[in-house]
Amino acid sequence: MSATKEDLVDLIASTPPRRTARFGPGRLQLVLLVAALAVPLLPVPGFWITLGNYIGLYAIVALGLVLLTGVGGLTSFGQAAFVGLGAYSSAYLSTAAGMSPWLGLPAGWVVSGLAATVIGAVTVRLSGHYLPLATIAWALSLYYLFGNLEFLGKFDGLSGVPPLQFGSQELGSPRAMYVVIWLCLAACLVLLMNLLNSRPGRAIRSLSKGRTMPEAMGIDTAKYKLLVFVLAALMASLSGWLYAHLQRSVSATPFGLNMGIEYLFMAVVGGIGHVWGALLGAALLTILKSQLQHVLPSLLGSNGNYEMLVFGVLIVVLLQRARQGLWPWIADRWTRVQTPDPAVMPPAATPAGFSKVPRRAKPEPGSVILSVDQVRKQFGGLVAINDMKFEVHAAEIIGLIGPNGAGKSTMFNLITGVLPVSSGEIRFAGGRIDGLDARRIVQRGVGRTFQHVHLIPHLSVLENVAMGAHLRGTAGPIAAALRFDREEEARLLHLAAEQVRRVGLGEVMHTPAGNLALGQQRILEIARALCTDPVLLLLDEPAAGLRLQEKNALAELLRALQREGMAVLLVEHDMDFVMGLADRLVVMEFGRKIAEGLPADIQRDEAVLAAYLGGIE
Repeated sequence: MSATKEDLVDLIASTPPRRTARFGPGRLQLVLLVAALAVPLLPVPGFWITLGNYIGLYAIVALGLVLLTGVGGLTSFGQAAFVGLGAYSSAYLSTAAGMSPWLGLPAGWVVSGLAATVIGAVTVRLSGHYLPLATIAWALSLYYLFGNLEFLGKFDGLSGVPPLQFGSQELGSPRAMYVVIWLCLAACLVLLMNLLNSRPGRAIRSLSKGRTMPEAMGIDTAKYKLLVFVLAALMASLSGWLYAHLQRSVSATPFGLNMGIEYLFMAVVGGIGHVWGALLGAALLTILKSQLQHVLPSLLGSNGNYEMLVFGVLIVVLLQRARQGLWPWIADRWTRVQTPDPAVMPPAATPAGFSKVPRRAKPEPGSVILSVDQVRKQFGGLVAINDMKFEVHAAEIIGLIGPNGAGKSTMFNLITGVLPVSSGEIRFAGGRIDGLDARRIVQRGVGRTFQHVHLIPHLSVLENVAMGAHLRGTAGPIAAALRFDREEEARLLHLAAEQVRRVGLGEVMHTPAGNLALGQQRILEIARALCTDPVLLLLDEPAAGLRLQEKNALAELLRALQREGMAVLLVEHDMDFVMGLADRLVVMEFGRKIAEGLPADIQRDEAVLAAYLGGIE
């Protein structure tokens, strides 16, 4: 079984992102959901109803894994333990304390939420293979806790759990519970899609790109990692509550590590990055497991969990043939014969009564907004930045140039809080920022792009740019899930659309960012940085990969920003571009400043010529 776990982790780590930008209910999804909800109204065998109940229960847990693993990038093998917490909480309160089964749901959420907060506060800080190993550790711990606590019946569990009741109607039959389970699943689907198509949803989807880019947009990655961990646990707890009152008894066996692995199998097979893939994966593996448990023992002549061998082979085939899971394959073929769902559309023009997102006031032109004073950065014995000193004034374009390895990008990372300063001071708008993290620095008005583009390829250009407006909204995950954030979301998308059009990418606004050429992706990053409403804009090689006409358009855009009062500090290797654009140049070599002045003076500076050309006669 260990080889299967490793294959699963590798598959999740190597799964390409989703190709479409939005999580939404298309025609195919609605047809499937309506058909599933209509099953108990039909004269189908009771076995079908039982299968449908378990498909619904498993799909709720798999939905949480789509959010946690497929979208958030956090691999977990322990969701079955949270199912157990929800089941045991309701079963104990309804049997030992005589409480209403309906009160077991909030009680289970409280227990699971607290446990997830404590466990997640430690677990989500881990990365690489340490994270899934940690989830295995606490999953085993909770499993043995269930099986050894006296008041939970040890491994015998709790029996006599009462059924749910709606008024005087007892929901004890499998058909009645089918309706409850699938209504809960439908609610989870709607709420999750609403969440993912929102400001908090964009923050969650950025987690898979690491910390650097999201933090530079003002996104608190630690908070959102914990959020998705807790939300996934709450969905698992909901499934456990339903399971307890469907089975009418609870024991530790269904909440062990093997079931946690199966939940992850379901999400991966269906499509780990796709909401509707959770439902597909749960249905496919539940039906397949049911059939294999009958067929394989008769073929092999002995009993055992032989279906796990088939699941292992299935994962290996997916590794080779369908890394995104089965849902994208089905959806792709469906869209060939159907009109695709419309992309998210911001207002084309400012409608009547529409309030734009407010902008911060620009400082007085010529005033000092950035001061770098004797800044040093050491990595052990290596001095990467050696006592750098320069200033940037409001409404000024400064070029930071130098040979490869001079320390220009490191200087950017010190200014924006990606790296801590070893000594010296960095002041912005009169206050020190060298002790602040990236989120607080961008909040003060420092926007940036990156030397190597940091985009989410499967999201549209518009949604990538809207990520830069994160700090300009306030709606939380609950408001987003309930769609109380629609007015704010419209304003943020309108702002993002304005910046997309401003940088000349209006025609590809709804194109996945990964489909753009490298030069266009760099321009997209500028639009995203502009959404942060910066006073100082740091551009790391913005002209790399651009054609001459595109460079001219970029230069005109930067001059327009300058006229509006924005300061620009750019690193650039294209000397023709930077010499014709910058008001002043700061030249670095081996981490230190060797020259500063007007472009014409820098072109004649002997130290600069020696740094670039090795000296001339």
